Amino acid sequence: MEDIFAKLYDMTAFSNIIADPSFLVMYAIAFILLYLGIKKHYEPLLLVPIAFGVLIANFPGGDMGVIQADENGMVMVGGVMKNIWEMPLHEIAHDLGLMNFIYYMLIKTGFLPPVIFMGVGALTDFGPMLRNLRLSIFGAAAQLGIFTVLLCAVLMGFTPKEAGALGIIGGADGPTAIFTTIKLAPHLLGPIAIAAYSYMALVPVIIPMVVKLFCTKKELMINMKEQEKLYPSKTEIKNLRVLKIIFPIAVTTIVALFVPTAVPLIGMLMFGNLIKEIGSDTSRLFDAAANSIMNAATIFLGLSVGATMTSEAFLNWTTIGIVIGGFLAFALSITGGIFFVKLFNLFSKKKINPLIGATGLSAVPMASRVCNEIATKYDPKNHVLNYCMSSNISGVIGSAVAAGGGGFFFWDCGGCADFIPGINLKFILFKCKLRKCMVEYCHAMWSLHLNALMEDKSLLTDVTVYF
Repeated sequence: MEDIFAKLYDMTAFSNIIADPSFLVMYAIAFILLYLGIKKHYEPLLLVPIAFGVLIANFPGGDMGVIQADENGMVMVGGVMKNIWEMPLHEIAHDLGLMNFIYYMLIKTGFLPPVIFMGVGALTDFGPMLRNLRLSIFGAAAQLGIFTVLLCAVLMGFTPKEAGALGIIGGADGPTAIFTTIKLAPHLLGPIAIAAYSYMALVPVIIPMVVKLFCTKKELMINMKEQEKLYPSKTEIKNLRVLKIIFPIAVTTIVALFVPTAVPLIGMLMFGNLIKEIGSDTSRLFDAAANSIMNAATIFLGLSVGATMTSEAFLNWTTIGIVIGGFLAFALSITGGIFFVKLFNLFSKKKINPLIGATGLSAVPMASRVCNEIATKYDPKNHVLNYCMSSNISGVIGSAVAAGGGGFFFWDCGGCADFIPGINLKFILFKCKLRKCMVEYCHAMWSLHLNALMEDKSLLTDVTVYF
């Protein structure tokens, strides 16, 4: 009888949980995220699926956790190492389970983040930004956190690719963070996605904290409408509808020419917006992109990303560094936007409320709503929502371009520093006399043999070193 009860006990998850208490830590994380999403209403459409994915992935024997393949795509299946990209889809589903099927088919391939960006574009109105185009520059300034943390992460011991994935958290854009991490450091997808979406959810907490630290009461009381009356704009948009149709086409073209690696995100974002702005002729496409497709993609993305957070993958010092670095990136992005506004105000008669700089994040429209609430606390008549949206929306574009720029340096060549083991540098940007493309030059360096190349220093020009 005791043997029967012992076997029944071993069949449950209790034996594994007692043997490895780390599972309890993951349950606590899942319950905290569920609390934030359900009770606090912090990004529930994403936080709830992610939290539930964390929960179901950490029940021993449930086989719902994502098994990360190594850099060569190899995973352990039934005691045998197999290449995940050579396995048929039905075999992945049968041998590795539902979450691995979703993850490797939809997430690891980079399919879902651009699809979500299409939905975001369909739900975005670029009108406020186009009416106040000069304010969009603050969205670019808010990308400071991305590049600062990228450099700091390298100094902390992260590889260039891992640092690039970590820094993108500062853009406060979950799909961008996921897309970039998939390309650069897929083994960090779980903690980076959780950090990105958690900090996005905590926008109502983080922005007021940073604003209170760096902004004075006088600055927060700057009334943008009064400034517009004192210094009216000399430019007038005669046909906003036509401009809103031209804008996504023009942005896609320009970005594709200068930062081609950003096209999957920017292109889908602008396509979603285009079918929205065209109107009745594409209303069915708009409805699908903004509703059914967006909702389905969000469900699969949230559950599968959460399922990557197994106790083995999450509970380590690397994850702790990501959580700390992610917060730093997020806070620095807000700070960068604020200080750029302060700098602008030093040289301009027409003053800008620093809250507009604080919204240079991709957390649309939550960041704008939070900053508008802060402004009305100091002056009930001071509504800055439309002005904040200008910077907020431009932050979406800025973070996607930043992600694409990072891809240009790292996705294809793996980081130039990896090609020069003899030089103790973190990042080296090369400009070649023979080729214009940095990536091609990295490969050229490799093919021409490093030793011979190092002897001819004339091949390397305009060297910029970032420590």
